[in-house]
Amino acid sequence: MLHAVDFLPLALRLADVARSVILPYYRSGLAIDDKADASPVTLADRGAEQDMRAILNASLPEHGIIGEEFGNERDTAEWVWVLDPIDGTKSFIVGRPTFCTLIGLLHHGKPVLGIIDQPVLGERWAGVSGQATTLNGVPVHTADTRDLAKARLGSTGPQYFSGAIGERFNALAASCRFTVWGGDAYLYALLAQGGYDLVVESGLKLHDFAALVPVVQGAGGLMTDWQGKPLTQTSAGQVLVAANSSLHAAASAVLSA
Repeated sequence: MLHAVDFLPLALRLADVARSVILPYYRSGLAIDDKADASPVTLADRGAEQDMRAILNASLPEHGIIGEEFGNERDTAEWVWVLDPIDGTKSFIVGRPTFCTLIGLLHHGKPVLGIIDQPVLGERWAGVSGQATTLNGVPVHTADTRDLAKARLGSTGPQYFSGAIGERFNALAASCRFTVWGGDAYLYALLAQGGYDLVVESGLKLHDFAALVPVVQGAGGLMTDWQGKPLTQTSAGQVLVAANSSLHAAASAVLSA
């Protein structure tokens, strides 16, 4: 029987390939296109995903692939790879090194392997179900903060919270020590190594979070939707991430009040 860890060498190879495509474009003044939803995309995004897909289709043709740029292939397969070549394309475009390549693997719809790769800084977090998360091969762990009033909260941007959702987020932010905006997937990597204590998001898609779950959980954190349910292939876009279960329970109580 195959296990998620059996695919770790291939996942690391994919990250190497994506890095080799992306780095030459960084701060190069490359052209920017707009997708149908008006979000930006570049040759780096497309090239990195194309090369990762080519490797997967050649190595594991029975596996599925879900990618941000080129859609789904065999997405009902037992094993499905989820690719986001550049999470944080706007940061990449302006030359801010907080964008990441995300490589996730689902088994029967559940995230079991994840890579968060920051090419410019040479930082790579790897998470596999049942194993400790590592940063460049060294194990990392989340913070031990358990008091909500001392928690350092992170989120991508206030534009993702409006109406009742915004009210609940603001209540949580008011309960925390401080909030830092911006960072996309890099927020989760920093939480995994003890920087942030909480990350709360809304409006995420599968390619935004699939790789993050094993990284966070392998470092001692807890990552669910706002209702405390595990994140899977069919989850909606609200995500609650905490350094530990005690802090998760405290944050969840505020978000569900």
